[in-house]
Amino acid sequence: MGVALKKRSRRSTISLSSSRSSSSSSFSSSISSYSSLESNSFMKSIIFNRRMALILAAVSFLSLATLLYANSSSRLSASPSLFYSFEIVKEFPHDETAFTQGLLYGGNDTFYESTGLYGKSSVRRVHLQTGKVLDIHHMDKSYFGEGLTMSGERLLQVTWLTQTGFIYDKSTLNQLRTFTHHMKDGWGLATDGNIIFGSDGTSTLYKLDANTLKGIGETTVKYNDIEILYLNELEYINGEVWANIWMSDCIARISPKTGSVLGWILLHKLRQNLYASAHNEIDVLNGIAWDAQQKRLFVTGKLWPKLYEIKLQPLKEHYEDIVNVCQLRKAGNAY
Repeated sequence: MGVALKKRSRRSTISLSSSRSSSSSSFSSSISSYSSLESNSFMKSIIFNRRMALILAAVSFLSLATLLYANSSSRLSASPSLFYSFEIVKEFPHDETAFTQGLLYGGNDTFYESTGLYGKSSVRRVHLQTGKVLDIHHMDKSYFGEGLTMSGERLLQVTWLTQTGFIYDKSTLNQLRTFTHHMKDGWGLATDGNIIFGSDGTSTLYKLDANTLKGIGETTVKYNDIEILYLNELEYINGEVWANIWMSDCIARISPKTGSVLGWILLHKLRQNLYASAHNEIDVLNGIAWDAQQKRLFVTGKLWPKLYEIKLQPLKEHYEDIVNVCQLRKAGNAY
């Protein structure tokens, strides 16, 4: 913005005394010139100050706008819906006859695994590097093994289509006793040490007291107001419950407090690669294990010949159509 100034014209003052000397006239002229110069400098100073004020105001406005945009971008980047792909860190052999229903890291490069199918269900301890079964407990043929977690020195397991669970000594895999839970069915289990989280194939994430195994709460898992059905095998990782979604190649990262899905892990390529290697008898992705000490993440699936250590890779893409990408279903209606 420019500032227009109009110079004021001055009329020379006529001397009343004709006897003024030429020196007085010259002095008066000098004073007049100095006053004019001083006035011009003063006005230039005003113009300069106004311009500086405008520049500072513009800079302040741009700084504020930049700050607001940065905050907005920060909020967007911290959105509760983030998407991840993966890179394979290492592949390990896995029993391709194991119908994996529960998986957890047991320390010292060993896993505990619960397997399903009537007549083939078991709880086992497996060596990571070789895939060799070190110990195994064969379940009664009337039970279909499902989710597994560890609470202290005990292993807890639930079973399909029942409200019966089993407790084992983790060192010997001897069955200690049974328990009854309040979930409609037994699918997945995980724990933070104080609370046992459970799933029953619905959109409900159950909470059981780790000592009494009595129900202490539950929450509905949702993503953008869509109920996420078929919550399957579970793992507790850094304050979140991670869940396989049955018949899906996706893992949902869930807030145990609110039930909101905080992120999605897209693992489609794992099963695609197995098919490409002529492993045509494999079933769905199922099995998440977390080595908290070494920060290692492992995944596998039912009847998969491999177990993978993976590292997550954030994706820049935002999947608006996550419903179809992960084959999700809305309660009561299939998309």
